[in-house]
Amino acid sequence: MNDNLPLESPNGSGRVLARHDVPGPLRDDVRLLGGLLGTVLRETGGPELLADVEQLRELVIRAYDEPGSDALATAEQLVEGLSLERAEQVARAFTCYFHLANLAEEYHRVRVLREREAEFATRAITPDDSLPEAFEQLSAEVGHEEALRRLRALEFRPVLTAHPTEARRRAVSGAVRRISNLLDERDGRRLGGTSLAENDRRLIAEIDTMWRTAPVREQKPSPLDEVRTALGVFDATLFDVFPAVYRRLDDWLLGDRAGREEPLVRPFVSLGTWIGGDRDGNPNVTAEVTRQAAAIASERALAALEHETRRIGRQLTLDQEGTPASDGLRALWQRQRQLSEAVTVAAAAASPGEPHRAVMLVVAERIAATRARDADLAYVGPEQLEADLRVVQDSLLAAGAQRAAYGDVQQLVWQVETFGFHLAELEVRQHSQVHAAALAEIAEKGVHGELSERTREVLDTFRALGSVQQRYGHRAARRYIVSFTQKPEHLAAVYELAELAFAEPSEAPVIDAIPLFETFADLEASVDILESMLTLPQVQHRLAQNGRRVEVMLGYSDSSKDVGPVSATLALHSAQSRIAAWAQRHDITLTLFHGRGGALGRGGGPANRAVLAQPPGSVDGRFKLTEQGEVILARYGDPEIASRHIEQVAAATLLASAPTTERRNAEATERYRRLAAELDETSRHRFHELVRADGFPQWFAQVTPLEEVGLLPIGSRPARRGLSVESLEDLRAIPWVFSWSQARINLAGWYGLGTALSAFGDLEELREAHREWPLFATLIDNVEMSLAKTDERIAERYLALGERDDLAELVLTELRLTRDWVLRITGNAWPLANRRVLGRAVQLRSPYVDALSLLQVRALRSLRAGAEGQQKDEVQHLLLLTVNGVAAGLQNTG
Repeated sequence: MNDNLPLESPNGSGRVLARHDVPGPLRDDVRLLGGLLGTVLRETGGPELLADVEQLRELVIRAYDEPGSDALATAEQLVEGLSLERAEQVARAFTCYFHLANLAEEYHRVRVLREREAEFATRAITPDDSLPEAFEQLSAEVGHEEALRRLRALEFRPVLTAHPTEARRRAVSGAVRRISNLLDERDGRRLGGTSLAENDRRLIAEIDTMWRTAPVREQKPSPLDEVRTALGVFDATLFDVFPAVYRRLDDWLLGDRAGREEPLVRPFVSLGTWIGGDRDGNPNVTAEVTRQAAAIASERALAALEHETRRIGRQLTLDQEGTPASDGLRALWQRQRQLSEAVTVAAAAASPGEPHRAVMLVVAERIAATRARDADLAYVGPEQLEADLRVVQDSLLAAGAQRAAYGDVQQLVWQVETFGFHLAELEVRQHSQVHAAALAEIAEKGVHGELSERTREVLDTFRALGSVQQRYGHRAARRYIVSFTQKPEHLAAVYELAELAFAEPSEAPVIDAIPLFETFADLEASVDILESMLTLPQVQHRLAQNGRRVEVMLGYSDSSKDVGPVSATLALHSAQSRIAAWAQRHDITLTLFHGRGGALGRGGGPANRAVLAQPPGSVDGRFKLTEQGEVILARYGDPEIASRHIEQVAAATLLASAPTTERRNAEATERYRRLAAELDETSRHRFHELVRADGFPQWFAQVTPLEEVGLLPIGSRPARRGLSVESLEDLRAIPWVFSWSQARINLAGWYGLGTALSAFGDLEELREAHREWPLFATLIDNVEMSLAKTDERIAERYLALGERDDLAELVLTELRLTRDWVLRITGNAWPLANRRVLGRAVQLRSPYVDALSLLQVRALRSLRAGAEGQQKDEVQHLLLLTVNGVAAGLQNTG
């Protein structure tokens, strides 16, 4: 395979495409990797395999360049004529190509970030949504001291979730990382001769391994597999990235005083996780899994802290003469000796005349003992460890060694403050109906009666929370999210069950019950529910304990599936505004928790732009969101990209409450109230016209790989809450979005908008709203991205599988109408024409995704025609391979 990229986009008047706009280094990387993949295909499958791949590639590119030609029909005929074995090989070839193209693009992003960083002078204000720029802008509006106060109160809380969206196997991800490292080696050094040849050899070996690795797992991962996969980003990046972000900002704030004065920046990133705690609809997450998930995370955190403490200790070779120990350090040393004479003797022997080093080596041994649960030497909690580090830091300062105190020791303090001994706060989620059923059964049979397995598991969950808190502290697990909260009793049930789970109510764990408002009706009723929640004695007790802090979660997924993407967006915005006003009335510090997904139909899109579009008072320096599936690796898998993402979101969170930002959002919301009302009503009616049509659920299952997605072993969670496709009510939003994405329709991201815009009709006002109203701009821009990944020619082939011309025509008509109006509003000739990097990436991939889509349609046709026995198994396997490949090509799944 090579890099002959398409010159024009489909559906569109001969516009020159991104081929000539690809940066030279990126083009070189893609050409190199594509060429090596071609070599691997030729070596393993013979020249015939490479010829089939190349023929299909050339046809789909020509079909993309020449919309009126017969190339797509010819490509379809070619795909139909392949044997199943050859079709699988071709699907794997295109999937491998996408993995290689994706990693080349990601590496180029890193390259650009490095080059841009090198352009700025030391401590210069970097442009483009950086934290220094945000702080400067905020200072200009509210004054330096107030800006500093807000910075110190800043909170960014990403929460890792294990929704089944990561279609790429962990084994493939490992190969991707190794190939990326080889590109870095090639880029960072001027390799030549045998060194370049060795790099080539290692690259082709890794690509060969990727090609030979089965792209689809044989079995679904367990929840603990998901825990280990997600926490891989902690080892790879986050342990070092979080303090590095703090350090960069602090260096800029302090200028020449950096490293010699106490840092101004306090840790503002706090990691959370649902993985191993989210049991809503996932029977595989048990109380024992929750305990083990907490233990795995703690082991990772303690291992990292031990390693870092030992490294710093070994480097603190400051002698007693030049850097004498303080009284506090000597007292700490004596306490350490009392804990273990053997450990302190060994540390002293390794550090003659170096008291700070000796103390730090003992601290490292105490962390190791904490890992091993050696009660004689272990720390009770991270607060004890932090106190010891502060003693070391104060002693260094007293001796005049400021740079040692505020260097690596300060970074370690930040890491302890950020990760504690638990790494990430484990949050539990369960459906309100499960709690109600458990309470009803306990009321009938008694807490010690013959209870069902599900009710026993509910009680065991609270006992697991108690044991996690007892071992790792309250910070480790105290948030309990209640799915489908529809009345205050759903929150009271959590506290009641927690007390029932223990012999003495006082033994119950500390819990903050968090309402999750998901459906349109629940969002509308949210403030009434919250108002009643305040009357609960348990809530009043927690408010008195936690400084009147309340968290409320908003679900983007089900609200969008409920009323369509436009109405859901507006309903969420309205609910946030009303909840923020409610919190202000009651003197409550509110954190809104956004259940955003990676896909556009689930609240996806750039997080920093979404933050700046929030209603006044709803952010107030605190932003919490879910990071799901493939988004975790995309945002946090590389240290430079992770730093950039964290900085962008933190900067937006800081600026969201700036007077100019709040005023702009408030004024625009008021000015375009009529527009919002009309878009809401019209789009919702149009959406319901489709999804409430007779036979729609069955048709949806026919025209998309919905049922087959449920077979794909890409997550421990079932795709449905136990119901059939007779009803969409209990279909999870993830397969709803994933299936439309696979069919190249992306209906969940745009349906209903075209009709609503057309009915409103005032193009000038719509363009004005796009310029001046951040919420509307974000909506339109996210729909434009969704449309860029939609292909009408391919979509028609999926829709034809359902034999319902009326529903197919509804979808296609709305697609054309939406595209037309969005392009008229943005002024673009085609979707993303004004977003150079993103538009280029989408357009260059599209023809290659088309090849996989044609293979998928072939498989679906065979399954819908009633394939049986071994042939059915083989066809299903081909389909699952294409699902994996399309996900890689589109770069967003669920």
